[in-house]
Amino acid sequence: MIRVAIADDHPVVRAGLRALLEHEDDLTVVGEAATPDEAFALVQSVNPSVVLMDLQFGEQETGADVTRRIRALDAAPYVLVLTNYDTDGDILGAVEAGASGYLLKDAPPHELIAAVRAAAAGESALAPVIAGRLLDRMRAPQVSLSKREIEVLEWVAAGMSNAAIAGEMFVSQTTVKSHLVHIFSKLNVSSRTAAVSKARELGVLR
Repeated sequence: MIRVAIADDHPVVRAGLRALLEHEDDLTVVGEAATPDEAFALVQSVNPSVVLMDLQFGEQETGADVTRRIRALDAAPYVLVLTNYDTDGDILGAVEAGASGYLLKDAPPHELIAAVRAAAAGESALAPVIAGRLLDRMRAPQVSLSKREIEVLEWVAAGMSNAAIAGEMFVSQTTVKSHLVHIFSKLNVSSRTAAVSKARELGVLR
């Protein structure tokens, strides 16, 4: 029996997932969590095979943050991200945190169920659109930004100065400027505004 834990801050989403999964003979939902901290505690208490993880919930931590914590545990369960977001930054953050799969919430039920089974078996479970995005990144490495560079761009998009970004990231302004130089070069732009616009066009930023 595949033991599934659901981590999502929307009760309706959790109820729908529970109804869908428990309709299958080989799947059982062993618990639900509405915050990243609850998800971490739940994993430690019920020992699920797979965690269905929302990506953007919680204020201090994200789904990617708690995924990293969960995957660092001994005998850690597999984590399958289920989200509305498909930007490069979201995908990279989840994969780098240790997620075994990445699905969008509009995925067909059969695709979700197959992904849960694949994750439980230790296999990768990527939605076709996500797999396509990753392949595109491999084919176009010149526009492939690092997680740190994407983080800098997110702060730029929020209207923050280099000094403010440096404070948020606990680095020097020189480091922030260096990241921006690399970003401008990779995106073939010459300004912060153009970088944000190009990144959104490419799907790197929301």
